[in-house]
Amino acid sequence: MVTTVLYVLVGLLAGIGIGVIVHKRYTSGRLSAAAQECKSMVENARREAESIKKEALLQAKDTLFQMKADFDKETRERKKELQTLEKRLIQKEENLDKKAENLENRETNLGRREKALLQQEKLIEKKEHELNELLEKQRVQLESIAGISAQEAKEMLVRAMENEARHEAAKLMKRIEMEAKENADKKAKNILALAIKRYAGDYVAEKTVSVVNLPNEEMKGRIIGREGRNIRAIEASTGIDLIIDDTPEAVILSGFNPIRREVARLSLERLISDGRIHPARIEEIVEKVSKEIEVAIKEAGEQAAFDVGVHGIHPELIRLLGKLKYRTSYAQNVLQHSIEVAFLCGIMAAELGLNEKVAKRAGLLHDIGKAVDHEVEGPHALIGAELAKKYEESPEVVHAIAAHHEDISPETVLAILIQAADALSGARPGARKELLEAYVKRLEDLERIARSFDGVSKSYAMQAGRELRIIVESDKISDTQAVLLSHDIAKKIENELSYPGQIKVTVIRETRAVEYAK
Repeated sequence: MVTTVLYVLVGLLAGIGIGVIVHKRYTSGRLSAAAQECKSMVENARREAESIKKEALLQAKDTLFQMKADFDKETRERKKELQTLEKRLIQKEENLDKKAENLENRETNLGRREKALLQQEKLIEKKEHELNELLEKQRVQLESIAGISAQEAKEMLVRAMENEARHEAAKLMKRIEMEAKENADKKAKNILALAIKRYAGDYVAEKTVSVVNLPNEEMKGRIIGREGRNIRAIEASTGIDLIIDDTPEAVILSGFNPIRREVARLSLERLISDGRIHPARIEEIVEKVSKEIEVAIKEAGEQAAFDVGVHGIHPELIRLLGKLKYRTSYAQNVLQHSIEVAFLCGIMAAELGLNEKVAKRAGLLHDIGKAVDHEVEGPHALIGAELAKKYEESPEVVHAIAAHHEDISPETVLAILIQAADALSGARPGARKELLEAYVKRLEDLERIARSFDGVSKSYAMQAGRELRIIVESDKISDTQAVLLSHDIAKKIENELSYPGQIKVTVIRETRAVEYAK
């Protein structure tokens, strides 16, 4: 409406202005025409103003109608939301009422239970008080009857229980040890021991390599050859790895088979002295040295049998015996060890009135399995027994070879003698790689540890420190305590000493009665 009035006023002002201007410019003769024209302009402006007014009214009505429709729609949506919220609130109110009712019921029940519990608690306190009074009376009566106090009785009971527990623990330990000895997998232990012995780091570093000295550094290039053909030919012919490094004037031969390593060493030394190093010459020299080694092996076996005084051994066993010349065990030559065992076994058999020649035969062949243990899987004792059986050795000799490391239980006196002679030869100070000072110190440490326990009378380290025998005072150490003592000493040895293999701890308890006739 305001806009329409403004349009009308503007039109009127425009008409008045135009009339004034016309009135000034034109003469009075044309005044009527101008007035008529002004009226028509005013009428046009008025009509325009009315049409504009009508349009504005229509637009305003449409806008109001649309706003009313939107407001009604929004009102209906809000009303629905409010109704939904109202329903939810009503449901929550009903749930709250139910919960409140349940809580009231629980409180009522709890109140009843509390009363019942309070009554029971009072009753229990009363009975407990009565029980304490009865116990106190009983304790006083017991003390008067026994003549000791409750504290002394407790201490006596604790000591009795402790002694009983130690007794039971000792019996349990003894039973477990017996079961372990009966059920232990000996083969697994021997395989582990054999693997440790054969492939231990120090043993590998020292006993699986040979060093060949060179006259000069130029010889390394000649050994390698053009594009490495000479070194490849040597390795292929001998089965041994050649290591050519920064070591001055030396070549290292590496391999587990001692005979092949010896063939490679002799072949390389001859090639160096000859000066002609090429693949054809290498194969020729290796073949020639292999034949010479075979002859030397046979001669070594025959010489060993001759030295021991054993005859009639199968030629193949003689050859395997000679191979032991190139085999070591803890730096001890196995062939020399076998000869020592044969002599020791023969001496002990003679003292016992047994067949000396059979004893020497078994002692000489007891480690024959070590000649092929690089090619055959299994403990060398069982391998040697199979070889002896194959080449028609007597059952007594076969059994002694198989049982000398207790892969099977020894059933003959000869088998026990082989075990003893084998231990004597291996345990001899200086026979295996161990300094005498360290050996003596280890024995002294073993005896010192044993004497540090109460009740020990004497201690002796035996079998080169593989066994520790302890004599205890029978009035201080019982049989069950002896079992615990052996266990404690073994644990202390494990914690304080370093030693190869295992140490057997034997505790000896005996009662002696001595009287003199006068």
